[in-house]
Amino acid sequence: MKIVIAGAGEVGSHLAMMLGDERHSITVIDHDEDRLRKVAEAVDLIVIHGMPTSIATLEQAHADKADLFIAVSPSVEQDMNVVSAAFAKKMGARKVIARINNDEYLRPEHSAIFTDLGIDYLFYPEKNAVAEILNLLSQTGTTEFMDFSGGHLQLIAYKLEEGAPVIGKALREVYKNNSIDYRAVAISRNGKTVIPSGDDKFKADDLVFIVTNKEGLRDALKDSGKSNVNVRKALILGGTRIGVMLASALEGRVEQVKLIDSDREHCEGLAEDLPETLIICGDIRNTDLLIEEDIHNIDAFVAVTGSSETNILSCLFAKRMGVKKTIAEIENIDYIRLAENMGVDTIINKKLITAGRIFRFTMGSNVQSIRMLNGSDAEVLEFIVKAGSPITKGKVRDIDFPEDAVIGGVVRGKTNFIAVGDSEIKPYDRVVVVSLPAAISRVSKFFE
Repeated sequence: MKIVIAGAGEVGSHLAMMLGDERHSITVIDHDEDRLRKVAEAVDLIVIHGMPTSIATLEQAHADKADLFIAVSPSVEQDMNVVSAAFAKKMGARKVIARINNDEYLRPEHSAIFTDLGIDYLFYPEKNAVAEILNLLSQTGTTEFMDFSGGHLQLIAYKLEEGAPVIGKALREVYKNNSIDYRAVAISRNGKTVIPSGDDKFKADDLVFIVTNKEGLRDALKDSGKSNVNVRKALILGGTRIGVMLASALEGRVEQVKLIDSDREHCEGLAEDLPETLIICGDIRNTDLLIEEDIHNIDAFVAVTGSSETNILSCLFAKRMGVKKTIAEIENIDYIRLAENMGVDTIINKKLITAGRIFRFTMGSNVQSIRMLNGSDAEVLEFIVKAGSPITKGKVRDIDFPEDAVIGGVVRGKTNFIAVGDSEIKPYDRVVVVSLPAAISRVSKFFE
């Protein structure tokens, strides 16, 4: 597939690295030579120095022949994304998507405007991150939570601590003692991710990824020694876009919302925009301020400042003070495993969320979603099964499905089930698969 990425910022560079492993032809456009140099050092691709809104630059990048044109210039240049995507479509690009940072563009009444411009998909990374945080606050016992097929299936993750009921038990033994309403589909251990078999045993400090339905969610948490906490009081550190949108979403949902930011002028504006949120102006790195704000009685602490280091350290302090659920926004991917090992409950990374949403456009039309799992090398995909595809040709145990992947669950009409060896997949089923990256292309062939 020929892919043109307009914008070599953090999101564009991460996409280039992610897609560069999939044998696509990648071209990256940017007006900043330093950004281009960095991405060219990391990935084998073509770089073009120029403005993504320049028709001459787009012609040089052969945007007219692009199967996918992705406009992801940094958020301060969002109008450039809309313009460059519209130009690329008019020139002949098959599919174009654009990054925005204005919620107004996503309103249903404005969709016709972007359809007329030829833009196939708009995405707002900060809004996607807020949706993720809200999901996590509804399931506080997990470090990751994803819904599939309208909530029929979920993927959750949790870290096993000493004393968890499943430690020392093989997966086969755990399933024998419980109804088969959930299944461990990946385990991250000592920096390595494995797709477990029935003979693999759970160990302390494992990060375990589970596919479950609503009936199995309680059993999965119980067996892990986890439980959900009812979030009544939330404290948000950082008046960033994510922080503000999150506070607005939580107003009316929880008993109390506090937001701390260090910019006095910004705080005054926030106080007007967020009437039901207590806005506190102070040094976001000051632990004494957190103690003064009664952090001991906070149920959920969410750190979304512009500094990954501040977010990690403040979450660790909150955890030490007894906060039951901590969430840190970490933009430096290299810090993710470090933060999890240090004890931060949950990590949010806009680049990974965004890349997953875009990555599905490089897959077949039967891929509904794809997402890299935080703290692991695995990815989760949701497929719609086509009639006649290889996955329908026999029982799961007999079709030679890749060893580095596993079918977690199936939604069939209004019913759902966790897949086992005797399960049979039928046309039009929606299937959740967890796979290591090397197996994704082989997995996809089973659904073609």
